[in-house]
Amino acid sequence: MAEERALAMVTCTAPVNIAVIKYWGKRDNDLILPINSSLSVTLHQDQLKTTTTAAASRDFTEDRLWLNGEEADVGHPRLQACLREVSALARLYGVEGELSEVARRGSGSACRSMLGGFVQWQRGERPDGRDSLAHQVAPETHWPELRVLVLVVSGEKKQVGSTAGMQTSVDTSPLLKHRAEAVVPERLALMMRHIRERDFEGFGQLAMRDSNQFHATCLDTFPPIFYLNDLSRHIIALAHRFNAHHGRTKVAYTFDAGPNAVIFTLADTVAEFVEVVRRSFPPATNGDQFVRGLPVGAASLPEELLAAVVTEPVPGAVRYILHTKPGPGPQPVEDPSQHLLGADGLPRRCA
Repeated sequence: MAEERALAMVTCTAPVNIAVIKYWGKRDNDLILPINSSLSVTLHQDQLKTTTTAAASRDFTEDRLWLNGEEADVGHPRLQACLREVSALARLYGVEGELSEVARRGSGSACRSMLGGFVQWQRGERPDGRDSLAHQVAPETHWPELRVLVLVVSGEKKQVGSTAGMQTSVDTSPLLKHRAEAVVPERLALMMRHIRERDFEGFGQLAMRDSNQFHATCLDTFPPIFYLNDLSRHIIALAHRFNAHHGRTKVAYTFDAGPNAVIFTLADTVAEFVEVVRRSFPPATNGDQFVRGLPVGAASLPEELLAAVVTEPVPGAVRYILHTKPGPGPQPVEDPSQHLLGADGLPRRCA
């Protein structure tokens, strides 16, 4: 028989997801088990994705990891937990099983990115975490008109990391406990109904309310955690003025553990709202690169809308807008030339 090949390699891309019913707090830090279920929208990889190459060889003597071209510590407990579950990527070895469980061990919310479209991460009840899994509520094709605008206001590292922030909230916030036990279960059922019925009014209202309550639990934490900044609050107020002017919910914001705004809207509203953002936060230096991702058409704003919605502009406050939509889950990359590693298992730039 021919000798087994010395090197096995696979490359995959993975998407980002944005929670509309938030996860915050763990009941088991080792297994990454949440105190409540959550629900997210997977964003399209044509606009936002990560690319990972994994290689395995009998000749390798140790595990090594590079992140954005820089070698990283493979001793991190979360990474080791993933490596214990599968000895690299599942597809590399043909591993059978529930991959969202493996992803959860690395980062809780990452398990939702194992599926496209609209995804629920179920809290689960078992102490071993085997039922804390991600399930697709609807595919990315379910709501073709839905669009997502990411308003990037800061790329700085947050002062309180999510892991530390969650633990402090679990330890000190009575509101978080009430939210997990009494609020989230009802909201999850309602949000899934809004998605299935493609009811943007209901979807948008609930997404905003849940984002607000998540940040209220951060404020209820002691000492309090501040993920939103003044610009975040300006964007929230802008969205409410825009909706009030139109007499219905045309845009909906949500904020994760950071100041960047994620705006949900429908395709026929994108151009007008992008122009509102441009007028409210005029780009300082990158006017031609201010809007990225999916194309956005031109829009002229009526004077009454400008008067009601656009207040005193804050130039340069929003760095850029990324326009995208729901998309699929992880995708294998079949072209060997796209591998990030060379035949020796090292990053191509270092080979």
